[in-house]
Amino acid sequence: MPARRLPLIQRVRGLRRALVLGTLALAVGGCQLSLPEAEAPTEAAAPAPRPQPALPEPSATEDGTVARYFARIEAQRRAQGLLRTDVDASDAPFTANDLVENFVRIALYDEYQMVGGRPVARQTPSTLRRWREPVRMRLEFGASVPPEVRDQDRREVAALATRLGRLTGHPVSLSRGSGNFHVLVLSEAERRAIGPRLRELVPGIDDATVRIVTNMPLETFCLALAFSRGGDDVYTDAITVIRAEHPDLTRRACYHEELAQAMGLPNDSLQARPSIFNDDAEFALLTPHDEMLLRILYDRRLRPGLREAEARPIVRQIAAELIGAES
Repeated sequence: MPARRLPLIQRVRGLRRALVLGTLALAVGGCQLSLPEAEAPTEAAAPAPRPQPALPEPSATEDGTVARYFARIEAQRRAQGLLRTDVDASDAPFTANDLVENFVRIALYDEYQMVGGRPVARQTPSTLRRWREPVRMRLEFGASVPPEVRDQDRREVAALATRLGRLTGHPVSLSRGSGNFHVLVLSEAERRAIGPRLRELVPGIDDATVRIVTNMPLETFCLALAFSRGGDDVYTDAITVIRAEHPDLTRRACYHEELAQAMGLPNDSLQARPSIFNDDAEFALLTPHDEMLLRILYDRRLRPGLREAEARPIVRQIAAELIGAES
């Protein structure tokens, strides 16, 4: 069936591979503009979609043309009032019950599954997943990234790492040395040649997973791969791919979304607002709602492997406490 054009960003996130090679299992996430036709999400009472700008067809192959392509998309989105940075949005209130439902959908469901080596949209109940070991983020830039952008991005990721650690209570830092959470900022040409480096960063990575990165279509804005060793629900490694051609706000949005998503928030929801975990791209940066999702995810009353029936009453209690503390 031919690909369908989705309104804006379509995330390939939370995809748990059923195939395990050796001791390495994989979850995939990212931002996309289009995906093959697949089953519709099963969320009830989803709000009507926002009016979306028409996006140019992705046809660029040269790095400079890719940069102009993404610059046009960012300009169109901002002109439509999307990619908002006013995260304390007074026009988007939410209740404790909203928080519970959004957490269940975003943390305990997968949006995509691997079928024939490709991500296919299919809402599937899953388990709670998060990190146990300290998260050591490591930035790696392609040669195409100029020094001033590298400095700017290091500051952004360092601040995000500190923020994620504060919100979750889990050790998260930006490392100058070795890491287990690799953030790769690459041009189109650099990404296509990154296969050998991926095998160095994540020993045991399989060819199909490498192809997810090296064959990443232009429609994919950014990508996160989270791995677990031993077949359990604890993440041990992660790789995030950020396009070097992105303009500043889109690149920041990718950092916020993918670094938070690879902490263990694998899905999205049309009902989540204000949130970056929503296909409508209304918000570019982590919001107070998203901060609460991260707090819930790493609350000690929850544990990796819990499913919805076990987790829901605990999540309800935590959400009530968080909303009460904000009142």
